[in-house]
Amino acid sequence: MKVILFGASGMVGQGVLRECLLDDGVDKVLAVGRAPLAATHDKLSQIVLPDISRLAEHAGALQDIDACFFCLGVSAAGMTEARYSELTYDLTLAAASAVAAASPRMTLTYVSGAGTDSSERSASMWARVKGRTENALLRLPVKAAFMFRPGVIQPLHGVVSKTRSYRLFYLLAGPLLPLMKRLFPKHITSTEQIGRAMIKLARQGGPKQVLESADINAL
Repeated sequence: MKVILFGASGMVGQGVLRECLLDDGVDKVLAVGRAPLAATHDKLSQIVLPDISRLAEHAGALQDIDACFFCLGVSAAGMTEARYSELTYDLTLAAASAVAAASPRMTLTYVSGAGTDSSERSASMWARVKGRTENALLRLPVKAAFMFRPGVIQPLHGVVSKTRSYRLFYLLAGPLLPLMKRLFPKHITSTEQIGRAMIKLARQGGPKQVLESADINAL
């Protein structure tokens, strides 16, 4: 299986990259990002692109992709809806559409978030924009598309968030997360489980297109 991964430097993306590199059934991982990764591996190649919306210019590298894992995202804190839409909806659709055009038989998995609103009418700006993004991705002409809506994510195996507020949260709450995960398994998943679930869906498909933490953990 050949995988293209967006957001490999982020917390979720780091976990997904790790699982892809460990999986014997994943032959190649093409990481796309605005800056080069420090990680190196025989399976791993990179496209460094300051403007990811211009990914279509690299169409030759996007052929024969089996799975697209989109883990790229930004916090909506302090942003206008227009700017958040540009970074969340416009950028995601431009990149995913470029991959879909080159590899229409791929399986696409997009990491959204718990509380995303498919009706696009939520009072929360981020939930509306994420819902609109999910809906557009589900309409792409690809083999299959899945939307992940995790709640709290436990970072494992040395994975660290790039966002300062998240790092502080995990510093304070980290010791309690294993216990919380046992007590509230439907609401907490891990970077490892997200990566494994993505790979399994790419191989076998699944019965539903929108998956919450409990669905991710079950996979």
